[in-house]
Amino acid sequence: MSLEGKTALITGAAGTLGRAVAAAFTEAGANRILLDIDAGALEAAHGGKAIDQILVTADLGDRDAVIAACREGTDAFGAIDIACNIAGGFAMGDPVHETPVEVWDRMMGMNAVSVLNAAAAVVPHMLAAGGGKIVNIGAMGGLKGGGDMGAYAASKSAVIRLTESMAAELREKNINVNCVLPSIIDTQPNRDAMPDADPAKWVAPDALADVILFLASDAARAVHGAAVPVVGLS
Repeated sequence: MSLEGKTALITGAAGTLGRAVAAAFTEAGANRILLDIDAGALEAAHGGKAIDQILVTADLGDRDAVIAACREGTDAFGAIDIACNIAGGFAMGDPVHETPVEVWDRMMGMNAVSVLNAAAAVVPHMLAAGGGKIVNIGAMGGLKGGGDMGAYAASKSAVIRLTESMAAELREKNINVNCVLPSIIDTQPNRDAMPDADPAKWVAPDALADVILFLASDAARAVHGAAVPVVGLS
């Protein structure tokens, strides 16, 4: 699947899934704007600036910083054709009635506000260019609340609803907005947290990256507002 001539913004690019998505887009021939809050981790994961990639840092909770980072990317490549909103987070918590506001705000910030601010930064570029693709990261846990994870479930449900709303707003502007719903991704933190589980049943990051790559490609040009389950065997 070729993305030659396309430029992709990938947030959370220093993380496990961000690295896998960046690798998939590299293989597909896309230029890459790799964004993360941690400049050191970003450089360790991807090296330095190259002819087909630029590293930018921003706190996704700071809209102005995200817009400025995207401006760096458009200065380098002239466009943002694809936005993959990979950044996010998970935390078990307390029962809803004991959930601190700080935990609620952190989950909403990491998972939903990050999507809002990325949209504010990239959608104007896509509208001006006449089209684009946006892929968000929801979660199967966003489909139904679970015990001691109300804040996380609500934040990922918000991502799904934002995806649907953006798709309704932008589909006639030639902008496809979709999201993926992974179950458990095979990452080292998940292995550490669940040492007795079988990670072979989880979703491999490169397998999830393949689904994201599809949704970012012209092969998914007729897909709008989808929430695609990616569950492996879990």
